[in-house]
Amino acid sequence: MLQRVDKWLGMSGMSRSEARRCVAAGRVTRGGEVVRDAGLRVEAEELRLDGAPVRAEEQLYVMVNKPAGVVTATEDSRLPTVMDLLPKAMRRKGMGPVGRLDRDVTGLVLMTTDGELAHRLISPKRKAEKAYIAACEGTLDEGDVRAFAQGLALSDFTAKPARLEILASGREGSTARVTLTEGKFHQVKRMFAAVGHPLRSLSRERIGCVRLDPALEAGQYRALKADEIAGLKAQVGL
Repeated sequence: MLQRVDKWLGMSGMSRSEARRCVAAGRVTRGGEVVRDAGLRVEAEELRLDGAPVRAEEQLYVMVNKPAGVVTATEDSRLPTVMDLLPKAMRRKGMGPVGRLDRDVTGLVLMTTDGELAHRLISPKRKAEKAYIAACEGTLDEGDVRAFAQGLALSDFTAKPARLEILASGREGSTARVTLTEGKFHQVKRMFAAVGHPLRSLSRERIGCVRLDPALEAGQYRALKADEIAGLKAQVGL
């Protein structure tokens, strides 16, 4: 399986920054040639570190219940990241989030060392569904359901058709489940704004076949179960 050089090194036990320093120092080779690009995608068995094979450990798959205020990134100089929610031993394995959630959006984030699975899950070609629970202003109605189903023209692109299921609706506000296959910047927020219902809160409950475990409190994580991993892989053709 192809992965970035720094990802393979991370899975062998070093941090991403340590991996990049090893590459910069010329300590990593492939087929006898020094690797100069830490982002080069290769097979693990092709790599040598100081002449010895790079031994990447078993892939890790984790779900996190992301709280508001946490950014979906591997590092940030100012704000806490989803990586900070994991134990240090796991962070050193080269984990990374699958896609992103806005800082104020809560809920399901998948994290893994499996770069190929992550790539396929966020690829528009694979159309992996993401489902969210949204609380918005105003009274949602069937006209809004039809607008989402037809696809919404936003300022810089037209959002693909999405399913809107109204869970509660009233003058004080509404709650709905929205399911889509895209994940562009602020997309769900912009879709609700486009139909005149600004969001009050948004939480992701599902990616593909994996649902957020209701037993997880905000900030907690757990490893994916074997059937969850198998289901995700099957959905993206792995």
